[in-house]
Amino acid sequence: MSETSPDNNTGPELVRKPALIVLSGPSGVGKDAVLHYLKKSSPSFKFVTTMTTRSRRPNEKDNVDYHFVGKDEFEKLLKNNELLESACVYGNWYGSPKEPIRQALKQGYDVMVKVDVQGAATIKKLAPQAIFIFMMPPSIDELTSRLTQRYTESRESLVTRLQAAQNEMEQISNFDYVVVNPRNQIESAVNEIRAIITAEKCRVQQREINLL
Repeated sequence: MSETSPDNNTGPELVRKPALIVLSGPSGVGKDAVLHYLKKSSPSFKFVTTMTTRSRRPNEKDNVDYHFVGKDEFEKLLKNNELLESACVYGNWYGSPKEPIRQALKQGYDVMVKVDVQGAATIKKLAPQAIFIFMMPPSIDELTSRLTQRYTESRESLVTRLQAAQNEMEQISNFDYVVVNPRNQIESAVNEIRAIITAEKCRVQQREINLL
C-alpha cells in the first residue's frame, strides 16, 4: 500500500484577486500628491484618471491630473451607464469611467480611483467589495492653510470647501480605513495605504470585484 506524499496534499491555494481601491477625502487634503507618489513607486497598480467637465488649471495635465472632457461626451457616458460614479461638485461634473477599470482588473492589476465622498458612496452601492480609504488632515486649521496656499480659491469658494470638508469628515464611518496625511509627511500616508492593501491581500476570504 502506497503512502500519499505530503507534497501532493498541500491544501487549497490562496488566490490573491485584483483589488479596487477607492481613495477619498476633502479637497486640499493631499490626495493628488499621494497618488503621484504611488504612481512613481508602485508599478503594479493601475490608476484610473477621473473625468471632469471643469476647466483645466494652468499647472494641470490632461490624462494625468484629470481627463478633461466636454459636457456632451460626459453626458453620453452617463447615459450609457459607463461611469462607475458621477457627481456635480461646485458646478462641475466628475466621474470614473468603467471600461479602464474593467480592463485593468481583467489583466490582474490592482486599481486605484480617487473620488469625492459623494462618489465613494455611489461606488459602495455598485461595488461594495472595493477597499474604501478616507484621507483626512490632522486638523481643519491645517486644511484651511493648505487651501489658502493653493491660491486657486476665492474667499467664497474657500468657505464653501471648508464647510463641505466638515460634512465629509462626518462620513468616515462609511469607509473601511482612515489615513491621516500630515503636512510634509507624505511617505507616512503612502506607507499606511500600502500597509492596508498588504493586509487586504492576506485575507483568507478575498474581495472580488464584478463591474457590470
